[in-house]
Amino acid sequence: MNWEPIYALLIFFSTVVTYVCANQIDKETEQKKRKLYLVSSVIINFGILFVFKYYNFITESVFNVLDSAGVRVHFPEFKLLLPVGISFYTFQAVGYTIDVYRKELKHETHFGKYALFVSFFPQLVAGPIERATNLLPQFRKEIKFDYRMAIDGTKLIIWGYFMKVVVADRMAVYTDTIYSNIGGHSAITIIVGTIFFAFQIYCDFGGYSSIAIGCAKIMGFDLMTNFKRPYFAQTPVEFWRRWHISLSTWFKDYVYIPLGGNRVSKTRKYYNLFITFLVSGLWHGANWTFVIWGGVNGIYQIVYSILNIKPSKNVKNVFVYLFNISTNFVLICFSWIFFRANSMSDAITAISRTFTAPGKFFMGDEKGFVFAIIGLVVLLGKDTYDEFLLEQRLKPKKIAKGAWYLGLVMLILLIGVFDGGQFIYFQF
Repeated sequence: MNWEPIYALLIFFSTVVTYVCANQIDKETEQKKRKLYLVSSVIINFGILFVFKYYNFITESVFNVLDSAGVRVHFPEFKLLLPVGISFYTFQAVGYTIDVYRKELKHETHFGKYALFVSFFPQLVAGPIERATNLLPQFRKEIKFDYRMAIDGTKLIIWGYFMKVVVADRMAVYTDTIYSNIGGHSAITIIVGTIFFAFQIYCDFGGYSSIAIGCAKIMGFDLMTNFKRPYFAQTPVEFWRRWHISLSTWFKDYVYIPLGGNRVSKTRKYYNLFITFLVSGLWHGANWTFVIWGGVNGIYQIVYSILNIKPSKNVKNVFVYLFNISTNFVLICFSWIFFRANSMSDAITAISRTFTAPGKFFMGDEKGFVFAIIGLVVLLGKDTYDEFLLEQRLKPKKIAKGAWYLGLVMLILLIGVFDGGQFIYFQF
């Protein structure tokens, strides 16, 4: 509404449509009518998303194909602002309708509570993409202030701000410099810039998720975990069980499984995987770089499935464990090139120069670079502790916890970037 007040009607319209359709689905006993209401809800909601997010991209792509064949067709172009959070609340609302259709929950009769589910402010603009089965029951309960939840929520918020302003925004200064002139940098610089971006996007989105979950927790609500130390994953399959979990599980439940999942032939299973990841890439943005990014990750899934490569369960075998993590990290970083590049030509340039452009390492602002490394070291230390020691109940004493969070606050204030841009995932 701050950008375009009339856009508030979009989320209201989406809320009304999914509420009415789910209500009718719940009442109807005839399967054809139930399916008709479901399809209507899906088409209307994704139709709005298509117009605002994908219309110009698809018409431009079709125009380019026809133009190369010598056919000139004019498509009207709409200059529209992309409403903040439209992909997130659309997926959340449509997921609710599908859950009611599958009889996994009863329709919420209280319109206000359902509207709150669609527009719950902590996670409205960038997730986690919540499930009605988790959040709606919490809205039906009387919420009283809980001191322990408030403390836990505050801790999550502090950690989220550290991830955002100390790590993500510090690294953004460097990665933006590299990728804005990708053809002018050496191989080592592009490699470091890509590694920095891998942690930038993790801390940018993971930081937002932590803040959102913390805000909700202070108010007495539990949102689902969205990140679980993804760069400790040993395979691409495991990576997507740790990265943007709410979206990964959404695509699994509402795209991959309806396509047949793994209950079909191996060839069809691989097809289902590839299509799911292509759609996931397109969800992230109306650009071929995102589609290719999704396709690359889909190929990773297929190859690892064919080779039957699975994570090592023996953490004590340090060599195998580190080899798996390192290999997976390299693969994920390669795919991030397409995600970060401003265009396909920039992505191809980055890849080619990685192998063909020896030269000096560009550090840029030395102090800022050092601050980014300090933030990265703290991040890796925290994730390492959570991954290997937390579950073994090697928990620090209260005074150590207090010192830790005080230290985080000091780092935020001393080396944080407070004039950085918005969260990366706001654009999706």
